[in-house]
Amino acid sequence: MVLAPLVGEFLLGNQPVTALPAVLMLAPMYGCGALLIREAARRAGGGWPTMLLLAAAYALLEEGPIDQMLWNPHYGGVDMGLAYAGTQVPWLGTSAAMVQDVLSMHTVWSICVPIALIETFSADRTRPWLGGPGLAVTGVVFVAGSVFLAQAQYQSGRFMGSTAQFAGVSAAIVALLAGAFAVVRRPLPPRDAATPAPWIVGTAAFAAGSLYWAHDTFLPDNASPWAPVALWFVLAGGIAWLCARWSRTHGWGPDHRLALTAGAPLTYVWLGFTHAREMDVPYGTALLGNVLFGAAALVLLGVAAMRLRRRVPPAEGG
Repeated sequence: MVLAPLVGEFLLGNQPVTALPAVLMLAPMYGCGALLIREAARRAGGGWPTMLLLAAAYALLEEGPIDQMLWNPHYGGVDMGLAYAGTQVPWLGTSAAMVQDVLSMHTVWSICVPIALIETFSADRTRPWLGGPGLAVTGVVFVAGSVFLAQAQYQSGRFMGSTAQFAGVSAAIVALLAGAFAVVRRPLPPRDAATPAPWIVGTAAFAAGSLYWAHDTFLPDNASPWAPVALWFVLAGGIAWLCARWSRTHGWGPDHRLALTAGAPLTYVWLGFTHAREMDVPYGTALLGNVLFGAAALVLLGVAAMRLRRRVPPAEGG
């Protein structure tokens, strides 16, 4: 429950370590959202393609109808309109780069990384964790937490998106939900090919995440604001293509899944301090939070790796 907001907000540096009690306020939306996505996918017989699409729907739900960051030009007291002005798409009512950031942060880090890490400790990662009553309670807590945060966000900024914006994002969410369950019925066949070593998989994940979040450091100052948008498509498409190929080989197993997962939080480990400073968090507080949450991420990954070594299951595809 708390791992999702810890990764999605605190490891990123979006929330300072001094705001740690707020994790209890964020957990109903983040944690229950991740749990519902995991349960829906596993109950439907789906795997990671299903969870990724459900997580993308969650990302648009959180930053659209719930807290409206997609549309609010002064979200959180930050001039988001200016920051994303170069990639504004009038007919979308938001910025293309903003949508990419939202999809990246929440689909991968807030939802899929916590699910993958917790599944590492499960004897059967495909088995649902909740019964009917547990699922119902989780759903109620998610809705209540989301409504609470939506109300709090509105009270703080008095901003409300247009009917067209709500309709557009709702249509996108419905399309993602439909796609998530459609892919369950169309599994890709296994591939008779060599499986890369886990360290190669982890390096690819870390490199893709790092290249995207660090694009300001290597793109020239006079680069088009659409250059990072194009880079996102290249990196997201490239890592998706690699994962689709690698995960269907016969040698793909738990070590590869953990390596793929680890690349994402390790990206946030180096990004967290920089992002916290961009959010005007004091230097000492930003450094303390980065050290504490970064160390916790490393410990969790280490414990997960040791857990896998104790089980040593046979390699499997998917």
